[in-house]
Amino acid sequence: MTGFDAAVVGSGPNGLAAAAELTRAGMRVHVIEQAPHIGGGTRTEELTMPGYLHDVCSAVHPTALASPFFRDIGLDVRWIQPEIPLAHPLGGGEVVVLHRDLDATAAMLGSDARRYRALMSPFLDDIDATIGAVLAPMVVRPAEPTAFARVAAIGGAPASVLAAGFNDGPAKALIGGLAAHSVASLHAPGTAGVGLFLGILGHAVGWPIAEGGSIAIARSLARLVTDGGGTITTGHHVRSMADIDAPRAVLDVMPSAALQIAGERMSRPVRRRLAAWRPGPGAFKVDFALNAPVPWLDALSRRAGTVHVGGSFDEISSAEQAVMSGEHPDQPFVLVSQPSLFDTTRAPEGRHTAWAYCHVPNGSTVDMTDRIIDQIERFAPGFRGTIVASATMNARQYQLHNPNYVGGDIGGGRFGLRKVLQLGDNRPFRLSDDVFLGSSAVPPGGGVHGMCGYLAARAMVATG
Repeated sequence: MTGFDAAVVGSGPNGLAAAAELTRAGMRVHVIEQAPHIGGGTRTEELTMPGYLHDVCSAVHPTALASPFFRDIGLDVRWIQPEIPLAHPLGGGEVVVLHRDLDATAAMLGSDARRYRALMSPFLDDIDATIGAVLAPMVVRPAEPTAFARVAAIGGAPASVLAAGFNDGPAKALIGGLAAHSVASLHAPGTAGVGLFLGILGHAVGWPIAEGGSIAIARSLARLVTDGGGTITTGHHVRSMADIDAPRAVLDVMPSAALQIAGERMSRPVRRRLAAWRPGPGAFKVDFALNAPVPWLDALSRRAGTVHVGGSFDEISSAEQAVMSGEHPDQPFVLVSQPSLFDTTRAPEGRHTAWAYCHVPNGSTVDMTDRIIDQIERFAPGFRGTIVASATMNARQYQLHNPNYVGGDIGGGRFGLRKVLQLGDNRPFRLSDDVFLGSSAVPPGGGVHGMCGYLAARAMVATG
């Protein structure tokens, strides 16, 4: 098919966001996807048994609801807000909870209540500027200088430093679980920013799930493209620019793949920059079909959409440090989502689904199922007895499912401050005059927000 103004390689949320923005700019776009189905990290499938819908990768979407681009286009997704965004069991029936309400959360933190309010309030008081400062490239002259300075002053520190500012275990554990989404050592600079931002979003927009599964996000973006005259082709592997039937392209791929596809069109400095990219640790995921809800010891975790399973800050930090050292922790930090408590489309009546994953060394083939179940059992005795069926995906299988997950890295590359910084308006999106990079390898990085693809599309539009 010919007559396209631009092509987009990849139909994950960033690729589809790029295509939607190019369509909105008046271009006719061809989206080319290697897999037989669209969605990338936003896919939903019956992984265990018929009637049980499981999100293959992303499941909980605070950044999607906060995304300036998704808000601007009015993304057609029915968001479901769990009663409690996040619970973090501490053992013995104790729990710390991230409520939507700031005061309700602070009330659980005892002597740390005032410190927590003081930490969060300035960001929440100017939430649009806070989101704009984070979900955008951090340039030399940021668009939101005050908010940027506020985020950078705290967020640039390691999570261990942020946690040390609190007196008691519950607040420290809450910070540790939030910061562990960085998939990095909690002693690494910038990990405080990850925890801080996810906590802010929990208060500002919640941690919602999409009715029917994450595929609803991909379908909504795809409709914007096709309704605007674009075309989406699946099952086609782009190996070089010769496979693209348009004069310009946005690549929703990792830098190593971008070099293979379009390296001959790039300058030597750009090629060197892309060649320096390295993946981060991988993920191991288990999807469960259950005959009952997860039997958490504490009542609040039974009302939460997401549960952080890992215990104290020190336990979480130790587990994540082990992964960074190439080890598989006996007690991993486990992220659990229980969507069927709030979305009845996810499982047959009276049945439930649970989604759980932990971090592992890149490229790992180790089966972490029993370790994940044992961790959940620590805080939900009897959980093993509720399991009807399960499906696993190790780090290497993640890459086979989606080539963007190099070695099972679901975050778009090794975490670090350099990953979210850039020096100019189009760097690192512009690879050449006609090729742009719009994957999670560019700012603002991982998460389902579409901003990487949107910003790559804007860089293309800006070149005329």
